[in-house]
Amino acid sequence: MAAKKGGKRLVAERRAVAQPRKKTTTGKKRRSAPARKSGVLAKVLWPFRFLARLIWSVTWRSAAVVALIVAAATIWNYARIPDLATLADGRARGSVTMTDRAGDTFAWRGDQFGGIVLAQDVSPHLKQAVVAAEDKRFYRHLGLSPRGIAGAIRSNLRAGKGPFSGAGGSTITQQVAKLLCLGEDWDPSSGISEAEFESECRAGTIWRKIKEVPYAFALEAKFTKDEILSIYLNRAYLGGGARGFEAAAQRYFAKSSSRVNPAEAAMLAGLLPAPSYYAPTNNLQRAQDRAATVLRLMREQDRLSTAEFQAAMESPATLSRAARDEAGNAFADWVMKDGPDFLTSDTTEDVVIRTTFDPKIQQAAEAGLQHIFETKVREGSEAQAAIVVMSADGAVRAMVGGRNTRGAGQFNRATQAVRQTGSAFKPFVYAAALDLGMRYDSVVNDGPLAIQVPGSGTYSPDNYTNRFYGDVTLTEALARSLNAATVRLSEQVGRDIVRNVARDFGIDSDLAAGPALALGVSESTLLEMTGAFAGILNGGTSVTPYGITSMTLRGDGEPLLDRENGLGERVISNEAARQLVYMMSRVVEAGTGTRADLPDRPAAGKTGTTQAARDAWFIGFTGDYVAGVWMGYDDNTPLTGVTGGGLPADIWREVMVRIHDGLPPTPLPMIEPRQAPAQVAQPAPQRQRDRPQRQRQGDNVAERVLMEVLGGIFRRN
Repeated sequence: MAAKKGGKRLVAERRAVAQPRKKTTTGKKRRSAPARKSGVLAKVLWPFRFLARLIWSVTWRSAAVVALIVAAATIWNYARIPDLATLADGRARGSVTMTDRAGDTFAWRGDQFGGIVLAQDVSPHLKQAVVAAEDKRFYRHLGLSPRGIAGAIRSNLRAGKGPFSGAGGSTITQQVAKLLCLGEDWDPSSGISEAEFESECRAGTIWRKIKEVPYAFALEAKFTKDEILSIYLNRAYLGGGARGFEAAAQRYFAKSSSRVNPAEAAMLAGLLPAPSYYAPTNNLQRAQDRAATVLRLMREQDRLSTAEFQAAMESPATLSRAARDEAGNAFADWVMKDGPDFLTSDTTEDVVIRTTFDPKIQQAAEAGLQHIFETKVREGSEAQAAIVVMSADGAVRAMVGGRNTRGAGQFNRATQAVRQTGSAFKPFVYAAALDLGMRYDSVVNDGPLAIQVPGSGTYSPDNYTNRFYGDVTLTEALARSLNAATVRLSEQVGRDIVRNVARDFGIDSDLAAGPALALGVSESTLLEMTGAFAGILNGGTSVTPYGITSMTLRGDGEPLLDRENGLGERVISNEAARQLVYMMSRVVEAGTGTRADLPDRPAAGKTGTTQAARDAWFIGFTGDYVAGVWMGYDDNTPLTGVTGGGLPADIWREVMVRIHDGLPPTPLPMIEPRQAPAQVAQPAPQRQRDRPQRQRQGDNVAERVLMEVLGGIFRRN
């Protein structure tokens, strides 16, 4: 109304009004749906975004914690890792190297260590072979190779194994961590063996691999790459008792690791995954095949020229003569047991043992045994045989512990088999009789004999031929191995005296108390029996069979032990021994041992066959060597058609012919029989039974007169 009166018209304040959306050229309205849809999607994705942020937050925090733990563990390991020289030789025990009588190495025992070598000092081919075979990115990683681990897991899964079973993808640094047992040393008092301890160290468990990581990082921080490789080259076990590549090069190729060629370097590097399996002494062809694989890796990685590769493939590595022959293992095992423990099996030092071993004689013994079994023994026979060869002073020159026995630690029938000796024992009966004044031509009756044995009844020995020969000389009785005559003689001399003579000659086993003592029902070893016969050859002086002449710590000039011979006390007079040698020569010339007769030199010996032919022996000697042969079954199965004068004599002859090839004949130390009337064997005086040692000089006139006087006093009809 005021307006009508001329006042200003009131107008309401203009408000923003939503303008209608203009039509598009097509006449359609714009959509607002995407905005609404975006809001919905955000609500849907929000939990996932939250989860991703949570995972990331937890992950980087966890990674940081793990990194701190690894860093702390690395620092802790770094602080306790010793210097390079200490780590290079971590053996818990020492080694034994054996040389023959000429000074050449022929056997090794314990953990061989050739001395510390550095990566820059070994052959460049060896260094390249190890890196190519074990860790081609060794010089480019920091101790771990994620690519290698992933490849190993992939290979294990393809092979149907667990991800961490089989190939481990370990770098050389990680392998060094394993070899060092993560800084732990074996404690002999821990109750577990060294082998068990090392097995635990090399266990491929996940926890073990986790523990390797900081230790590997610590190694990388502590040492240069070449220093880490040096530790590896010195500590890796390479089979055959060799610890480190220097020892392995000496063991297999008889040369230093600085001089190995590409083929030899590849063979050594190829041993690392499985040292015993790939050891060339176990299977040379397998070792060569493995070496070829390493050579191809070297060529693919340009670590070997084409010409070097082709030359190595055409001329694969072969063993040195000592490693190839592997001769004298039975001898070496015996030496390890015969020597003092602190310098052999329990040594913590590197010991060099100079021995009496002769490789040529060993080869002759092995060849002779093989020849007889190939030509005279039925194929497939499981019969065993053992051989010992020694000099007259007891120096053992060769030892065959059995057929088809290769490698160390085999059962040694020459030293460990305790068997009845049979008629091989009879020379000790005749030795006792001769030493008491009887002669080689004294007469003893070989007739029926009945001896009452308390608790056993009547003992009546028969001869092998089931007949008796009446009055015979001692020489004939021994040559024919007459049982009745020998037992009668033993009873006349006295069993205690016979037993003492045998013991003094070196038969340490328990000897029978009854009259069957004379026929060898007691047990002994081939080594003991051969040593006892050596005492007969040397003139009646006992010997202790020995194989060690000196023992020296490696690097020292003065030997800890030195030995010149094994001679002991005199057992029988020299004259008695000379007569006995003559009597034993008749065994070979015209008695039970004619198959042992040698074509170009005199020989003497004695056959032996035990009850039911479970054991057959021939032990004899020339002027140069004594050799003993035993034959039988390990389970005491009787031999078929075999006596001591058969196959054992054949083996003995084959062995001795080969041993003496090229040697001039040496006469036997025996009497020259005179054509004189035979004397009837008479019982000799009893010796003093409680006298442990007898030093009798056969050429001592006063002593011989005294014995004759005593004989007249104590003589029985």
